[in-house]
Amino acid sequence: MIGFLRGKLVLKAPPMLVIDVQGVGYEVEAPMTTFYNLPALGEDVKLHTHLVVREDAHILFGFSSETDRAMFRTLIKVNGVGPKLALTILSGQSAEEFHRCIHNNDTQALVRLPGVGKKTAERLVVEMRDRLPELGESQAGVASLGPAAAIVSNPKQEAISALCSLGYKPLDAAKMVQNLSADTLSCEEMIRFALQGAVR
Repeated sequence: MIGFLRGKLVLKAPPMLVIDVQGVGYEVEAPMTTFYNLPALGEDVKLHTHLVVREDAHILFGFSSETDRAMFRTLIKVNGVGPKLALTILSGQSAEEFHRCIHNNDTQALVRLPGVGKKTAERLVVEMRDRLPELGESQAGVASLGPAAAIVSNPKQEAISALCSLGYKPLDAAKMVQNLSADTLSCEEMIRFALQGAVR
């Protein structure tokens, strides 16, 4: 098991990023809550990781804090919740917001996330309520925020692609960012605002 990675951040393409660890490029899938805390390209970063082994692939997931990784590991224990859906949940809500949904039985907020239906939301509330105390306090897992990432040719299109990767339909993803300005917002900022609007 790979517990963490520390190296240079060489690619950010939500939900995937690549970390150069002594000349080896590790592809890592991460929730948007982790992307919001990433430093600039070329800077050092440390991510807590979880390896999912399937017959056709080994997929590495990365998180900026041990709390987010613990949440991910707890989510994938819930019947019907796989790694992709767990990543979507962590992208659409912060750990604090998710805790609040569970403790308040707020299934309506959960079903607004792509891939989460009414039955899954109800199952999450029931099964996660007793497991949430297992989660520890958040710990800093990445370097402090650096300057803005390298400019991309079309941040709005990048944001739409990232939202599609999280489970939103292309038309819905486009609508979520249509009123956001690519001139003043980065790709990560547009994704954050789009997701915040989607779960209100």
